[in-house]
Amino acid sequence: MDGPPVVFNTQVADISRSRVVAAGQQAIWDVLADFGAISSWAPMVDHSSLLHADARPPEQARRVQMGRTTVIEKVVAIDAPTTLAYDIEGLPRIIAGLRNSWELAALPTGFTVVTLTTTVAIGPRAPQQLAERVVCRLAARQSEQLLAGLASLWEDRHAR
Repeated sequence: MDGPPVVFNTQVADISRSRVVAAGQQAIWDVLADFGAISSWAPMVDHSSLLHADARPPEQARRVQMGRTTVIEKVVAIDAPTTLAYDIEGLPRIIAGLRNSWELAALPTGFTVVTLTTTVAIGPRAPQQLAERVVCRLAARQSEQLLAGLASLWEDRHAR
């Protein structure tokens, strides 16, 4: 898992999903920045923990377990309170790199547009590019679950 870093350039596929969340940018940032606690709000995550409890951004990494799948997510970019990006390691070897990037944009209403972009790198050949698009489609479903889980932290409170 600790091979050379993947360089994301033009030979990748990406897909974005966005959602307006009924919370302020800082409140959402505080949840995302609590990097080891994704299992507390992401419905598909069974367990999560920081690999090194004393690590500070951007050196943070977490172990994430979803069913029988376990991955390591390492922070690669952080710009509070707007941007958090992390590489996901431990996926099948065909995937050279997978990165999730969160972007938060405050709205005048006090709500926030949360965008999650998944970037996939497999390779430059046509079959590899097709595989990238397939992985992006699968990742989009997970992104929608992550966004829904994040939004439910605030929307469930207002629905009661």
